[in-house]
Amino acid sequence: MSTTVQPVNAWAQWGQGIIHGPSQIFFQKNWVTGVLIYAAFFVADWRLGILGIIGCLGGCLGGWLLRFTLENVATGMQGFCGTLVGSAVYLALGGQEWYCYLLALGGGLLTGPVTWVINALFTKTELAKFKLPYTTAPFCIVATIIAVSTLRLAVPSSKGNMPTETVPALVASLLTNVSQVVLIDNLWSGALILLGLFVAGWRVGCAALMGSGLGTLVAWIMGESVSEIGNGLAGYSGVLTAIALSCTFLVSTKGSWLYALPWVVVTAVVTVLMHNLGLDTYTWPYILTTWVALVFAFYIKGNLQKP
Repeated sequence: MSTTVQPVNAWAQWGQGIIHGPSQIFFQKNWVTGVLIYAAFFVADWRLGILGIIGCLGGCLGGWLLRFTLENVATGMQGFCGTLVGSAVYLALGGQEWYCYLLALGGGLLTGPVTWVINALFTKTELAKFKLPYTTAPFCIVATIIAVSTLRLAVPSSKGNMPTETVPALVASLLTNVSQVVLIDNLWSGALILLGLFVAGWRVGCAALMGSGLGTLVAWIMGESVSEIGNGLAGYSGVLTAIALSCTFLVSTKGSWLYALPWVVVTAVVTVLMHNLGLDTYTWPYILTTWVALVFAFYIKGNLQKP
């Protein structure tokens, strides 16, 4: 379901870019979905909401300065990584200090050139045949730079009030996996985002639930702690992998949904392994797994890729 309104002037295009930015984290161009995701930010903390908007604005501006068209900016494709950068700034530094907002803006701007480089790599080299998306890689790169360069300013992350018993934690993870895609540990935020995904399309919402549930199951089998599972830290990347492969980058058929299942499992395994190594995962498990999955899809007989 699309609720996009055609822009009538440049200001409208900028406004659409900022609203569509959050929805493009989940590969959707839907203003209702974008508003619900922003609402999820503000439910968690108003500072997080402001940082997300500023980061998105920075991303849109960075893309525009690098000559991505305003039509492209309006789709949210230049703003979604900046939105995530704003969330990463909040996670690392909180939102109490003025420099947090400058970092969100600057980090958002930086996603522009990083996006340009990755996009060029995937469209102007031999890799173009695989139709690989740059997806959230620019966010991961910029967020890592910010995290490493501001270690002395880092504040302890607040722990969500999640259940500690196994069954309640597993159930809660269905929503926290969704919220942790945008680095939020909050059940209500997860519910709002999931609602937004169903607004974008029932397949999108169902894919998110599939990825969330399977990611949780794999993490539990691998012995991940109940607290990590309940907080959504073990299964969030599977949400993105499921949506990406079942109904976004491949032709959405029964085959694509079946194809997505083992890759969601791989994503969950990669997530747990990265946790065990003490690495900042961000959305790298989803990114790496999906890139590999799309390369494999290219070579499968009866190509799953969209024309």
